[in-house]
Amino acid sequence: MYIQSHGQSNILKQRSYLIKVRGEGEIAVQPDTASVNLGVVTESKELIEGQKQNSMAANKVIDSLIRLGIDRNQIQTFDYRIESDYDYDQGKQIFRGYKITHILQVKIEDLNIIGKVVDTAVENGANYVANVQFTTRYKESYYQQALTMALNNASNKAKTIANTLRVTLNPTPILVIEGSNTIQPYESQQFALAKVASTTQIQPGQLIIQASVAAEYKYHPIGG
Repeated sequence: MYIQSHGQSNILKQRSYLIKVRGEGEIAVQPDTASVNLGVVTESKELIEGQKQNSMAANKVIDSLIRLGIDRNQIQTFDYRIESDYDYDQGKQIFRGYKITHILQVKIEDLNIIGKVVDTAVENGANYVANVQFTTRYKESYYQQALTMALNNASNKAKTIANTLRVTLNPTPILVIEGSNTIQPYESQQFALAKVASTTQIQPGQLIIQASVAAEYKYHPIGG
């Protein structure tokens, strides 16, 4: 026969008197920085010649952005690759040439010139534009605000459950587990292009910063 001790009974009683909730917080903020991928894609029969052409075109794009006011430190190579191109005729592979791709990632702190950055790059040889993304330099501060909202949300849920059950809630949680945080920026669909209108308009929209927590609260029956 199994006899439960008084200590075990208390432990089980404490465990059974728990309210477990999930809290969520969300805050919308204006972005203050952006990045965009700009690149040059060159096709050539000769590899060395194609590399030279691609390098000259990429340097021209970089120089034009620096003249526009973008700091050189804000421009970095995101991807560089060389691929062989082939045609297929009746199942036979025919070498066509090489494709050299040099993609730059450009960080922009003045959101008013994003469209101008894209236009300037294209006017100076860029034929690839993709992944326009917005973010904020103060995301940690904003996340802390969202986390506070998540904790308050969890507390309110626990209070609602306790009031509905007509039990007494200990307002201080015995366990809080921080969930994953997310920042959902506006992101353009990837696209490649040869020419862009001289008045490209790119709207930053808002960033949605989210936080979540899982919390456990003790409660006991009223008068218990």
